[in-house]
Amino acid sequence: MVSVETSLKEAMTSIEGSVGAALVDYTSGMALGTLGGGKDLDLTVAAAGNTDVIRAKLRTMEMLGIDEDIEDVLITLGSQYHLIRLIKGRGGNGLFLYIVLDKGRANLAMARHQLKRIEADLEL
Repeated sequence: MVSVETSLKEAMTSIEGSVGAALVDYTSGMALGTLGGGKDLDLTVAAAGNTDVIRAKLRTMEMLGIDEDIEDVLITLGSQYHLIRLIKGRGGNGLFLYIVLDKGRANLAMARHQLKRIEADLEL
């Protein structure tokens, strides 16, 4: 089991093409931890915006009667991937890991695999 800070460092170093990472509470929209980002990527703004994405998807699934868990959500831009992974179990309800990847350097399948591993090791 590893801490939030260690998990974010792991995401930034082990996932090729990482630009920024955050742990977000989607009940409040607050980032509980961030690493990376920069002037073109404000992770606190991204955390709040992606909170709306997750809330909307959960509402839609409820209206459709879909009784499954979201594993992850992918937003593809021209130069970036934005990957959101909802955290399961061990007090993780209401939290997600968020990572931004440089599309030219990232391997999306490996990034999803690594983020799943990081989620499993995260201690909350």
